Amino acid sequence: MILHLCFFALLSGVLAFGEVTLPAVLAEHMVVQRNAPVHVWGSAAAGEAVTVHFRGEVRSTTADELGHWQVSLPPGAAGGPFAMQIQGTNSIVFSDVLVGDVWVASGQSNMEFALKSAANADQELRSADHPRIRLFQVEKDSSDYALEDVHAKTWAACSADSAVNFSAVAYFFAKEIERDQKVPVGIIESDWGGTPAEAWTSMRALAADSSLMPLFAHWARETDQQSTDLLEWARQQKESDAARAAGKPEPNYPWHPELRSQKPSGLYNAMIAPLTPFPIRGVIWYQGESNTDPERAPLYASLLQAMIRDWRTRWGVGDFPFLIVQIANWNTSPDSMWPEVRNAERQTLSLRQTGLAVTIDIGDPVNIHPTDKQDVGKRLALAARAIAYGEQIEYSGPLYRQTVREGSNLRILFDHAGSELVSKGGELQGFEVAGSDRKFVPAKARIDGAAVIASSDAVPTPIYVRYGWAGNPQCNLYNADGLPASPFESDSLTYP
Repeated sequence: MILHLCFFALLSGVLAFGEVTLPAVLAEHMVVQRNAPVHVWGSAAAGEAVTVHFRGEVRSTTADELGHWQVSLPPGAAGGPFAMQIQGTNSIVFSDVLVGDVWVASGQSNMEFALKSAANADQELRSADHPRIRLFQVEKDSSDYALEDVHAKTWAACSADSAVNFSAVAYFFAKEIERDQKVPVGIIESDWGGTPAEAWTSMRALAADSSLMPLFAHWARETDQQSTDLLEWARQQKESDAARAAGKPEPNYPWHPELRSQKPSGLYNAMIAPLTPFPIRGVIWYQGESNTDPERAPLYASLLQAMIRDWRTRWGVGDFPFLIVQIANWNTSPDSMWPEVRNAERQTLSLRQTGLAVTIDIGDPVNIHPTDKQDVGKRLALAARAIAYGEQIEYSGPLYRQTVREGSNLRILFDHAGSELVSKGGELQGFEVAGSDRKFVPAKARIDGAAVIASSDAVPTPIYVRYGWAGNPQCNLYNADGLPASPFESDSLTYP
């Protein structure tokens, strides 16, 4: 009891002399979301009066007994720069606040991949001054519970200096959106290489879906292995240190993920939850490679959809656009299930306001981190222009819709086929068919207007079809707009 009284006395003393403070995302050079309430929050002494001035509007409140306070100011159109003042016992003044569209860029290493390493990086950096694009980079962190703030670098106007280590995909996406929409664009980069989707999903969302329970069994095995891994990593480090000291090349050991980056909900708690009070326009997501193992790949469709619903619920700004980069072509190990994860990403389009940037034609077979991030950003921006901004443009390559059996042939129908389908670079490749045994064999395939006709002499009564079903498939189906078809496997019987 005495310890409790001392703690509360100390806490009261700290709060009594506290000054107004803000979370990291509320800072000079930030972009706040247009046409949405401007949410400003932070900490102060308990009972302290706080007033916020922005665009001629004034709102006041009083910090609660724990020192928390928040206000919402009226929505407004894009523009700026504007001044914002937060006044308590101290005063915080920002002179360069823009109003526009805020996008969160998240995922693993292909989202984290920096502009300095992208194709034509030197040329791109020479033209990287975009004062109406603002960049905010969240530092890597993990937590057992939801934090109130992120560790982050401050907002910065986009320039060669601020963009050089920023996400290349996010940069190219922002450049396209700012040019098309002619409004300021804020990008919040929150990603971590080698991380699985369950680490980015709240514990409540994971626990609500019983089909996702095997993820916790996987995590349990990872933690059981930790002591052995730590000994091995220590041995590797010792050998590397000895090689450097002797002037010899360091041994090349297999990459191992940092354990805390793998923990279910850990990254959500530290790198997403603190951002959810900040209104956004949408999310771009590039992840999936870390969920391609045989144990977790079959769960990815349910997991990714659960994560999307979770984030939308936590932000509380409606079903904001969630745009996914489908994992690219790569020479994977035999037991990796890259096709299954691509199919799961495609299936996520059953959710409202989702889009898919297919990259099956712009990967690097021998490098899991392809350097062509320009086309990735452009394809995401096409999806955003249609889904978020309502432009009447073709924004997707052909997406599997259904199959109709015509004797020994299958007629495959697609959405986003346009007036016709195109076989790029020669004869159509990449299709397989199967009967009731689901044993797939290569198929002869040809384009018939906006459909594909596929068959095989080895399968007289075909039922199922799939396309691009390999880590690095040979496939070449496009629409007339030059956008590639998504790999797929049909998941139901064809029409007779």
